[in-house]
Amino acid sequence: MRAGYLSTVQAGFFAIALALLAFIFLVLAGMVLYPPFDALVRSLQSEEILFAIGLSLVTSVISTGLCALVAIPVAYSLARGTFPGKRAATILLNVPMALPPLVAGVALLIFFGPSSIGQFLENIGISVVFTPLGIIVALFFVNVPYLIRILRSTFEDINPRFEHVARTLGCSEWRSFRRTTLPLAKRGLFAGLVITWSKCIGEFGAVLILAGATRLKTETLPIALFLNMSTGDIELAIAAAIILIAISIASLLVLEYFAGESRFV
Repeated sequence: MRAGYLSTVQAGFFAIALALLAFIFLVLAGMVLYPPFDALVRSLQSEEILFAIGLSLVTSVISTGLCALVAIPVAYSLARGTFPGKRAATILLNVPMALPPLVAGVALLIFFGPSSIGQFLENIGISVVFTPLGIIVALFFVNVPYLIRILRSTFEDINPRFEHVARTLGCSEWRSFRRTTLPLAKRGLFAGLVITWSKCIGEFGAVLILAGATRLKTETLPIALFLNMSTGDIELAIAAAIILIAISIASLLVLEYFAGESRFV
């Protein structure tokens, strides 16, 4: 085979790739171009869609921050520590990620609803079920295992020798972690946070079960899409879908630009 020419097998595979790209592009473009442009603009400016955007941004940012606060120490302990039951703990931590979101939502609904813990929270004035707080709880439960998995791989890729050198130079264990380990893990941490935030924005099943689907109360972008498709308001549904697509593409572009050829992307 001469340089610059594809073999028969490579040409065939390349044709399959082009066909897949064309299929994805045509499916998405067909949805975006389906409603009239002026109707789409009105839908994007509607009170319902603006509310859904704001609620989605607030709840996704809060839940991603909570995921980071928990995932960083848990992932580091799994990457560096050795303790009895570590394998069982790892499997249990990954269960929410493997569950269908609807099943996770039902489990959360039982836990924060009729259970003794749910009743206790209600008695002290903390309502989780069918409230915006329930959105944050559902997003955290479903997505924190994913961030733990990413950060654990990131910490495992960092040579412990760097931490040992920092300790021999007088750093405490906490300072060594903060000044040495975290900076070395920044690429994986950044990639994990962006992906987690993007997944939080698009989460539907667990949020629907725990927080419900109440317009202008617990209406995130996926819920807005669901509600408007259910009532036949295609233009509002497509408006929500377009925003979700834009967020997904923007997240991928950010990862590509800052994280480069990261294996987490």
